[in-house]
Amino acid sequence: MKYDKLDSFDKNFLWGSASAAYQVEGAFDKDGKGKSVWDIYSKIEGTTFKGTNGDVAVDHYNRYKEDVALMKELGLKAYRFSISWARIFPKGKGEINKKGLEFYSNLIDELIKNNIEPIVTIYHWDLPQALMDEYGGWESRSIIEDFNNYCITLFKEFKGRVKYWVTLNEQNIFINFGYGIGMHPPGVKDLKRMYEANHIANLANAKAICSFREIIKDGMIGPSFAYSPSYYNSPNPEDVLAGENAEDMNSGWWLDVYCNGRYPKLTWKYLERKELTPKIEKGDFELLKLGKPDFIGLNYYQTTTFEENSLDSNITEGNFNNSGKKGSSKDSGIPGVYKTIKNSFLETTDWDWTIDPEGLRIALRRLTSKYNLPILITENGLGAFDKIEDSNKIHDEYRIDYLKAHVKACKEAITDGVELLGYCTWSFTDLLSWLNGYQKRYGFVYVDRDENEGGTLNRYKKDSFYWYKNVIETNGEDI
Repeated sequence: MKYDKLDSFDKNFLWGSASAAYQVEGAFDKDGKGKSVWDIYSKIEGTTFKGTNGDVAVDHYNRYKEDVALMKELGLKAYRFSISWARIFPKGKGEINKKGLEFYSNLIDELIKNNIEPIVTIYHWDLPQALMDEYGGWESRSIIEDFNNYCITLFKEFKGRVKYWVTLNEQNIFINFGYGIGMHPPGVKDLKRMYEANHIANLANAKAICSFREIIKDGMIGPSFAYSPSYYNSPNPEDVLAGENAEDMNSGWWLDVYCNGRYPKLTWKYLERKELTPKIEKGDFELLKLGKPDFIGLNYYQTTTFEENSLDSNITEGNFNNSGKKGSSKDSGIPGVYKTIKNSFLETTDWDWTIDPEGLRIALRRLTSKYNLPILITENGLGAFDKIEDSNKIHDEYRIDYLKAHVKACKEAITDGVELLGYCTWSFTDLLSWLNGYQKRYGFVYVDRDENEGGTLNRYKKDSFYWYKNVIETNGEDI
């Protein structure tokens, strides 16, 4: 659909930005915090780019007032951040660390004082190591109650101050990378264990949403999902079928459960044939149906193009680009199901992620048509090699171009009929990019930090900072 005039963003639209605790806070052992799985995993040789870890990260724990002051200067309407479970419960359960609660309470108060809406992510991958040691983390149903208790603690503590809550961030990523391809903790490659852990995470998500309903009556809650819309490489029906397979297995497998309380039939049947379906216990599906979210949290970065993959294909796991050396990734697939292929119509980042703003509009339309829920864009941004120049200037016009096109796609989607609550860029400041170190920069604010753990940690505003400030001031009319 093409329009001669686009609808305006709602006057209460949440122009925001985002971060995650492990990637920005540092202070990994300060004020009673327990160890997370990432505190351990990132120190295993070969797991991260040049051995980088989040012990210091960008020191947000000690500099949060400075960072919030910059958010206020930018004019942010919302800030999405995550809470470290191990900072609240050092052992994952049991005694509460009051110093941990105090830090987040102070951060929330600071945001509210500066007219910035806090959006809390309850879990952004940093599972307490104590729970991994005790019962295997997400592989045990014991985590359902422990996660629920952690959530209830936060709901009661921040009730009345926090309206928007994200339960699990990118379950499809931390489960797949943790148990399927072995690149995140616990570093396992076992599909049966992956699907079992994923089902348990679904139950934990649903139970937490049920608890939210009992405690907070004037808020909204939902998980955030890393959605990469599937494209067909050609009109060849075999390629179309491959794209449909990918959409069902890589997206519907999570979103159908979140929004409808059931697994998609086609993928379930396929996994049954492979003896990979998770164990279902009495009451599981009843709980999943009760956990319908108030919104879909959308983390959007790219689209993926698929084509037919033969049963005897040797294209399976592929290769991920974690170095920033463009062109170093390799196609992946499942024999007899699909395989990825480069989209010749799209440019890519240095990390081989497709740049596709139209794909964001497609994502918003697909999710709206299928699930009919409001959508909050919880992440969208460009990771790039930023260069600091004389007088501490950072000219990141490539990021401005990227975000400008994606904001326009949001406006087009709203004109299409999508109910969009807000748009949170990834990220506000530069941060530790899990497997990619500090070289992959996303922020509006440059942080003097490098892969050798050096730098002053000083903050410098990039050109994109001033561009986004103008977007917010004009409520998206001038991009």
